Amino acid sequence: MSDFREEFLNIYKTNITREGSEELLNWLTKSDFFTAPASTKFHSAFEGGLCEHSVKVYKRYLAMIKAEFGENYQSVISDESIAIIGLLHDVCKVNSYKVDFRNVKDETGTWVKQPYYTFDEDLPYGHGEKSVYIINGFLRLTREEAIAINWHMGGFDPRVKGGSYSVSDAFYRYPTAIIFHTADTLTTYLDEAR
Repeated sequence: MSDFREEFLNIYKTNITREGSEELLNWLTKSDFFTAPASTKFHSAFEGGLCEHSVKVYKRYLAMIKAEFGENYQSVISDESIAIIGLLHDVCKVNSYKVDFRNVKDETGTWVKQPYYTFDEDLPYGHGEKSVYIINGFLRLTREEAIAINWHMGGFDPRVKGGSYSVSDAFYRYPTAIIFHTADTLTTYLDEAR
């Protein structure tokens, strides 16, 4: 867990320098970002899973951007934007996971209390849009960053399931957003255990 924390901090401090970045990092370090799971029971549902997921997504996104745009990828998207999008896309989950207990039978048939994660939403603002809202409270996102973070769930986003076509328009207008959605999805399903 501490390795991913250190890696996150190194990537963040090296790449994210715009006004408000120190305040955002201070907020993150005072929150449960580095100890929270990434989900209750799906991907990276363990202590530190949120930070680990964020670092893995950042790395995959950077690799995919370089593969798509080549050596001159920075003429399309900056290293700062890649770090902001990759590392911060799931800040909507900060301080939302709680540990509860349930009774289960162990291997001997004895009932024991087993911990599990629950999700307690204190700001019901959505998912990607909540991350954009939180980040913008500290530093100003570019339109491209906001679009990529807002729509990182792609077809899994409840707005899309409800019939919205905005995600399609966003992906056509901002190719880096569809690349990010793909990086997040590939990381979740290929790089992380359920």
